[in-house]
Amino acid sequence: MSLQQATWALPLHPATDATIDRVLALVERAEGDALVFTARPRDQAMAGRIEDSFLEGREAEWHEFVRECDKFDAEIAHEIATQKFTPAELDEEEQNLERLQRWYRELRSRDVIGAPSASDAELRLKSSSERLEGFAEQVFERGGGA
Repeated sequence: MSLQQATWALPLHPATDATIDRVLALVERAEGDALVFTARPRDQAMAGRIEDSFLEGREAEWHEFVRECDKFDAEIAHEIATQKFTPAELDEEEQNLERLQRWYRELRSRDVIGAPSASDAELRLKSSSERLEGFAEQVFERGGGA
């Protein structure tokens, strides 16, 4: 949750320390200054607000990820519909899937609370992987992967 420009509050969680270490390394590499404080919320209601805000941010990211999986699937469907079974097309779609997989790992590492949409996103990525496998089989069947 952004408190003000370049000021953040993160939920207390072991993964938060790793995130802070990465941010400090980036700031140091850029020859900037960073101050890290450990604070506790005044009461449970405030702690809940911080956690809710953090969770809301992760949910938004997961929803965006699922939309990108939808675009990926639509692109594969388009390639099949236009019978564009070329090695170049397969290579491009494999790269797009790798990008989605990297993004998924990144989101997973930030989702320390466990947003409800994370499991849906995992299923969508699996579905997209299977869709690419089906496309790859069609490319190879038509001699495009030889």
